[in-house]
Amino acid sequence: MTENKPEIAYLPPGIPPTNHGHTVAAWVTMAGITLGVLVAAWGMVLAASSQAGVVVVVTGFVVVAASLVVGLVLRNLGMGQKKVRR
Repeated sequence: MTENKPEIAYLPPGIPPTNHGHTVAAWVTMAGITLGVLVAAWGMVLAASSQAGVVVVVTGFVVVAASLVVGLVLRNLGMGQKKVRR
């Protein structure tokens, strides 16, 4: 026979944000990362034939790093997703 015990349900601490990925900071960061990766990939193709390709690859990595910094700055300026305190 089964016992009559109540089931216990655990709810999450809060609702997840509904604007995930729909902020200025997210769009600018992803556009910068995409551009930087494309530049680095183009540099890898050039590096097979010339020394200038190495400079282009490094430039692509710098663009990726700069876009991450710009994304953090935009988020701290209030153009990103709001921070949830738990």
